[in-house]
Amino acid sequence: MRKKIIAGNWKMNSDIDFGVDFLQKITQIQPPSGVEVILGVPFISIYELSKVSDFVSIAAQNCHQKESGAFTGEISVNMLKSAGASHVILGHSERRQYFNEFDELILEKMSIALKAGLKVIYCCGEPLDQREAETHEAFVKSQLSDSILKLSEDQMKQVVIAYEPIWAIGTGKTASSSQAQDMHAFIRHLVKEEFGQSVGEELTILYGGSVKPANSEELFAQPDVDGGLVGGASLKTESFQQIIQSMKPV
Repeated sequence: MRKKIIAGNWKMNSDIDFGVDFLQKITQIQPPSGVEVILGVPFISIYELSKVSDFVSIAAQNCHQKESGAFTGEISVNMLKSAGASHVILGHSERRQYFNEFDELILEKMSIALKAGLKVIYCCGEPLDQREAETHEAFVKSQLSDSILKLSEDQMKQVVIAYEPIWAIGTGKTASSSQAQDMHAFIRHLVKEEFGQSVGEELTILYGGSVKPANSEELFAQPDVDGGLVGGASLKTESFQQIIQSMKPV
């Protein structure tokens, strides 16, 4: 049975005090049975927040593709692991758009993160023009073919995929539950083709794109939607708690 996950991505928001207070409040509730909670927090907060909660895992939002070296201002996977991170978010559309990260670079980052023992939340998704042209499946297939589908089977077992239609990130728009299900099923099919039935069935695929309490239950009820990568709503204690509780127990 594949794992159910509710993950938050705080992006460039919050400070250490906010994070500690938020996590202390979140730990007052227990997630539904079998549901893992992950928070992607700024680098400066990883160490402190990793010590606050037993059931909330801490993810970094990026890493460098080299183990070490003269890369001023960058963060290595070993630094992240030593600070207490268990996961790293890679391939997010904002990294692709604003920092020119391409599929080959993302593959390098995934490979070194997995080698260090970090689990990867890999993001993919199409812009609005691809969706309107009905070429969204081909677009996402290209993203996966040039990155995640080049991993080994063992590596793939340590990866979570987050499908985030770019047109629904921070816009208030959300893919319908049927749109989300169709793309999640398509992604799972691609993984099965490359790695086999078992790996594809065990793969956790999250939906990201304006997930909020009002739509989370319907989204999570879809058979191939295994949880969410939550943006703005993950910075609000009550909203994030409601989203966590909307996931059915495993």
